[in-house]
Amino acid sequence: MLAPILATAAYAAAIRALARRDPELTWDWTTINVDRLAFAQAFGPGFLWGVATSAHQVEGGCDNNQWSRWEAARGPGGRPRIHGGERSGLACDQWDRYPEDIALMQALGVNAYRFSVEWSKIEPRPGEFDGEAIAHYHRLIDALHDAGIEPVITLHHFTHPIWFDELGAFEEAANIDRLVRFSERVFAEYGQKVRIWCTINEPAVVAMVGHFLGLFPPGGRDPRRAITVLGNLLQAHGRIYRALKAMPGGDAASIGLVKNIFHIDPYRRWHLGDAGAAALFDEVFNRMALRALRTGRFEAKIPGLGHLARALPEVQESLDFIGLNYYSHLRVKTQASRREPFTWAYRPTDVATDMPYALYPEGLYRALRQVGGLGVPVYVTENGIADARDDRRDTFIRRYLYAVARAMGDGVDVRGYFYWSLLDNFEWAEGWSMKFGLYAMDPEDRVRRLRPGAEVYREIIARSRGGG
Repeated sequence: MLAPILATAAYAAAIRALARRDPELTWDWTTINVDRLAFAQAFGPGFLWGVATSAHQVEGGCDNNQWSRWEAARGPGGRPRIHGGERSGLACDQWDRYPEDIALMQALGVNAYRFSVEWSKIEPRPGEFDGEAIAHYHRLIDALHDAGIEPVITLHHFTHPIWFDELGAFEEAANIDRLVRFSERVFAEYGQKVRIWCTINEPAVVAMVGHFLGLFPPGGRDPRRAITVLGNLLQAHGRIYRALKAMPGGDAASIGLVKNIFHIDPYRRWHLGDAGAAALFDEVFNRMALRALRTGRFEAKIPGLGHLARALPEVQESLDFIGLNYYSHLRVKTQASRREPFTWAYRPTDVATDMPYALYPEGLYRALRQVGGLGVPVYVTENGIADARDDRRDTFIRRYLYAVARAMGDGVDVRGYFYWSLLDNFEWAEGWSMKFGLYAMDPEDRVRRLRPGAEVYREIIARSRGGG
């Protein structure tokens, strides 16, 4: 008689512990009037309003990196690696059309632009630097300054040269030296012109999606290797941070890592399997990296892999800020299937986006509170919606910015917000199918057109400056 009671009590205690770790949050949007948000009071005059892109997705001509090779490859069964067999190709042609795109930014009223420099163009062969590519980014940065727009550079945004990939990329810790040297060269060129620097974009995505899920290059499905790559990427961030800080102008630069948070919540809060799976995914995708940034120690206990631990002293105190990329959350539902032990589940009340997830602004608030615990300023470095019909973008922007304002009101030091993306662009494995842009852009004619649903972003920016 006692055993069932104790088992039930233990089960309930485990569920409560998992729920306390990061409880799913739901707001009643029928009672929240986002139009009445006092934007000037919430965000203030020094707030950075921006848009974000990455080189491979918009520049065009990125034919010397591992993603260009991945686009041409075939996967299992001869299927193309990219949706519809599409290629980035000329992309948005921003390499040549950046003056036009800067004018589009000015029309929105943004005062910051986050972009990445393409390593494969700057250093096409080991130790050989291309003067014209270096000069191009000088021209881009100068044009941004002339337009009153602050440049924010990302050093590694998913892509690197083919030669680096052939050395084993981030599977080999010895290769970190090469990324550090590249970063030093870039900082030597632009350090006096650029104040905010992002080292590595979304290390957990590079590691897990590329080396465990197999959807990004190199297409691996080895969880242990994915954990190794994540540790190496974090180490690379720490070493870049310390190398740039030691250079002339390093003390004045603000340098940080861009961390994506993608909450995994249990579909059934009462179900120990769902809750346990959610906690495991959350550990791998979110918490391991955040803990390493706080403690300088990278470790996890993963079923089937045991206790993985590694000292990363370079990572501790390696943040002047943390960049947060946030889009949504997923709910995991476990099932009695050895082949497919879990699935992703949605609720009838979810508002879907074109990507396979829902509007969830409460999650941005949760994530801001979470990364705010690192004790450094926060920039929302990516946040946006894939919405080809443009019938949810207005709601998305209003609600997610409400979540930012609410987090700031609760003490999170948010310094800026960058909408993803300025333009429809090549969305990695999804190709051209996902329309994130404030400006629509058809890859056939590359004409930019402001979407009606994007008007609200311009209005909010103006209101935050007392313009309406």
